Amino acid sequence: MATLERSVSPVRIQQTKADPGGWLSWLTTVDHKKIGIMYLISAFFFFVIGGIEALLIRLQLGAPNNTFLSPDVYNQIFTMHATTMVFLAIMPMLVGFGNYFVPLMIGARDMAYPRLNALSIWLFIFGGLMLYASFITGGAPGAGWFAYAPLSGKAYSPTTGMDYWVLGLGITGVASIAGALNFIVTTLNLRAPGMSFNRMPLFVWTNLVTSFLIIFAFPSLTVAQVMLFFDRQFGTNFF
Repeated sequence: MATLERSVSPVRIQQTKADPGGWLSWLTTVDHKKIGIMYLISAFFFFVIGGIEALLIRLQLGAPNNTFLSPDVYNQIFTMHATTMVFLAIMPMLVGFGNYFVPLMIGARDMAYPRLNALSIWLFIFGGLMLYASFITGGAPGAGWFAYAPLSGKAYSPTTGMDYWVLGLGITGVASIAGALNFIVTTLNLRAPGMSFNRMPLFVWTNLVTSFLIIFAFPSLTVAQVMLFFDRQFGTNFF
């Protein structure tokens, strides 16, 4: 019997860059586990800040006619406390646990878009820092975490704190949308063989449904923030 022989040319394996190690490896990582840990640490940091703000609010309300906080400062602390707990603490904690556990639970090597995942965490951190930069640039926003117009407009909130609030939340909103898209694609396309939807853990289902809710909710919120920013900076009349 004749045998068919085929020559195969050697292929050079490309050498990957070595892990720099130390803190630099955390700054440049695209590993879903490290990014999940970074989300959790950042969320806990903002959670502590939000808790301190809650204590300041309770100290003010602890006695009648208390002057511990002035009315303006109380409004600022109230606004930043609610914004921090919702957008900088609770939601990022869920994202952090999702980043760490979802790929492991469905048998994926990593998230579908590792670099987009890294971009999301840094956008979140930058947006959170921008929110709190308002304290050193003329005062934090005092229109409440809901920022209803016209209270959040230029006439009733003339300081730059409201602008930092809009920009900071807009940036964190983009990070949330990018992260939600990443979770959806990862869950739908990177499941291990045999990991059907009926076999997915409940936590993965929770994360998938939450990601769809974010995709539906956050674009409208982000657009509203852009419209409010245009009203404040360029004199438009969206609100």
